[in-house]
Amino acid sequence: MERSLLQPVSVGIVSAVVGVTSSFAVVLAGLTAAGADPAQASSGLVVLTALMGLATFWLSRRSRRPITVAWSTPGAALLASTGAVAGGWPAVVGAFLVTGALIVLTGLWGRLGRIVGAIPAPLAQAMLAGVLLPLCLAPVRALAEQPLLVAPIVVVWVVLQRFAPRWAAPAAFVLALAIVIVLADGWSWLQPPTLTVTAPSFSVAAVVGVALPLYVVTMASQNLPGVAVLGAADYQVPWRQAMVVTGAGTMIGATAGAHAINLAAITAALPASPEAHPDPARRWIASQANGVTCLLLAPLATTLAALVAAAPPGVVESVAGLALLGTFAAAVTGAMAVPAGAGADPVARVPAAMAFLFAAAGFTIGGIGSAFWGLVVGIVLHLVLRGRRVSA
Repeated sequence: MERSLLQPVSVGIVSAVVGVTSSFAVVLAGLTAAGADPAQASSGLVVLTALMGLATFWLSRRSRRPITVAWSTPGAALLASTGAVAGGWPAVVGAFLVTGALIVLTGLWGRLGRIVGAIPAPLAQAMLAGVLLPLCLAPVRALAEQPLLVAPIVVVWVVLQRFAPRWAAPAAFVLALAIVIVLADGWSWLQPPTLTVTAPSFSVAAVVGVALPLYVVTMASQNLPGVAVLGAADYQVPWRQAMVVTGAGTMIGATAGAHAINLAAITAALPASPEAHPDPARRWIASQANGVTCLLLAPLATTLAALVAAAPPGVVESVAGLALLGTFAAAVTGAMAVPAGAGADPVARVPAAMAFLFAAAGFTIGGIGSAFWGLVVGIVLHLVLRGRRVSA
């Protein structure tokens, strides 16, 4: 391979492997908590990985820009905290379809995008932080309950956070899989890729409690930051095309268990950086390599899911929590940022604090999870207290 191709191709492969392995456990936990059985969850992972590859390959080739598509890790965390809903897995699949339709509509109808953009960023970040809190507590609990199994995973993660942070979560995941393989009875975890299709059903509780929060989290924590990351590297994202492709991809994969794909945020920075190629016009090749790598990784998702399912309690959960710590820290920081014009008013942080507490509480009202209620309470308090500041 000529040298001008070796650099972007190697960067694309690395970004794909890091993107998949760093949050694989989170996505599997989310699909399982939402009601998917092992076959349905592994099917979702296969399809998600393949859709990421196809969408990345298509968008980067069409635009000649280093556009990368990922699964919605915050969305998976939301599913893990929301749990099963009325109507079971078919209703959740219906909610995935609605989420995809909303993403497509966002690309076609500018007003919907502006409505989402009008949600105060601290409230969206507070909801995300509340969703992530129970998951980020998992390593702490697992370390107390399974110290011999979990401590090595934590140590590897900490060491690599110091010397190679990009590889910290993937290395922790690989070590967890190695532990499972050692403890496994035989080779039953070797599984061929399978697809399981579920007929969707639709319920108000699933649409309001799953689809709307999943849409908001995906837009606020993935798509909008993804545009910002590429913008910082002087690349303009073809917004309408990106939303239509990722939204349609979400709808296509929904019945097979895929919850959502979107513009990558964190992993988007690597293909768009000088590490991919000194010439900005050649960096799109890195995204092409990323897409092809995801397509090659997709058939392995079933085996990885079977390994995760065979893990002792707490092992994989600790990996998921460690992988989300950086996102949790960023969400908490963003949630507690004082809104513009609020000055030193301590009350300015109250709406975000309430949104965080409601989202973290994990309760259900009328079949609708606490993440949605946290966002509603936060918005209402924001409007009420903003009126207070204006009148003052």
